[in-house]
Amino acid sequence: MSAPQPAFAGNVLLSALPAKAMQSLLKSSMLEPVDLVLGEVLHEPGAPIRHVYFPERCVISLLAAADSRMSLEVGLVGSEGMAGIAVAMGSAVSPVRALVQRNGRAMRLRESRFRLLLDESEPLKQAVSHYAHGLLVQATQAAFCSHYHLLESRLARSLLMTRDLVQSNALHLTHEFLAHALGVRRVGITKAATSLQQKGLISYSRGDIKILDIAGLQGAACSCYEAARVLAGS
Repeated sequence: MSAPQPAFAGNVLLSALPAKAMQSLLKSSMLEPVDLVLGEVLHEPGAPIRHVYFPERCVISLLAAADSRMSLEVGLVGSEGMAGIAVAMGSAVSPVRALVQRNGRAMRLRESRFRLLLDESEPLKQAVSHYAHGLLVQATQAAFCSHYHLLESRLARSLLMTRDLVQSNALHLTHEFLAHALGVRRVGITKAATSLQQKGLISYSRGDIKILDIAGLQGAACSCYEAARVLAGS
């Protein structure tokens, strides 16, 4: 997603705001920095959205969740976007569980103030609309992928998507988290990760994953990885 010259470089969506508006938000403390912790839940399905979050150096996983045991990752949010996109669609209730996947800083804004910003700033409204399209593509591909593709290919896709967000080949993803994200049992993740490791594509130990062969992992991933990247950028 291409962005205008940033007035605020930490998050692509916030960079769409005019410099004067950004300075006013920061000065008034309406837009506040927060340190998000691995495993922290920001939104729950069916619960009111009190704040929206704009990641700078963290990653937020969006999970469609039927209960505490059944879930499926339908989106990943990094510095290109926000958690709480439903507010931009006119809803104050979250359709997903927003779970911090990677520690780091984000900027937080009350949902009521975010609504006003959208009305006041056409560039921000356009950037958020484009980003919402990208999230819709992610959710659509996740639903298709979970039904039609093998777990090993889905795991490879998930690792590559996370790598793209954090810009690092070193990831920290536990079996438990990956099982929740991909909607499978932990034993399935163990088998799929072991297979990728035996092929020399990754190394995996106690939740620490290192991608050893990017091209090889791309070859092992299902077609949803490239499809989602192309469609989200359209």
